[in-house]
Amino acid sequence: MEPDDFKIGAGNTAYEDDGLDYEVDYMSDIDDMYSHHFTTEQPMAHYFKYHEEEILKDIQEYVSGTYQGHYTGNSHEFRKVQTIDLMASKDLASGFCQANILKYGSRYGNKDGRNQKDLMKVIHYAMLLLHFDGHYSKPSMTTGNIDINMP
Repeated sequence: MEPDDFKIGAGNTAYEDDGLDYEVDYMSDIDDMYSHHFTTEQPMAHYFKYHEEEILKDIQEYVSGTYQGHYTGNSHEFRKVQTIDLMASKDLASGFCQANILKYGSRYGNKDGRNQKDLMKVIHYAMLLLHFDGHYSKPSMTTGNIDINMP
């Protein structure tokens, strides 16, 4: 018998492939079938019907853009510090977020018409409020935002 006539089965045991079902390695087929259940990327819900997937993408882009916006410090050591960090340092962040939700929510449709950016701000401040009110564990202290070693 030639070495190619042997295969490795479950438990790394060698067997002769005579075509019988008991020698088929079903575990690898099962692993392949179920591997999509263990991926790190979460698929969007198939039942969305009101542009939620697009809205979530737009929100993510908007929020990401605020980290390079004009509300951060100008000098190098304060470049990462945002106004909300200052509010958090004085325990004012929750009220600041609530006030901004009201501000941007009430001006929607009045200032610049039905301005999508006003709604993005409402959603962003609601996300921040979820954070600062501890809905996603205790809010962390803002310690890593000032980098004195930045050029």
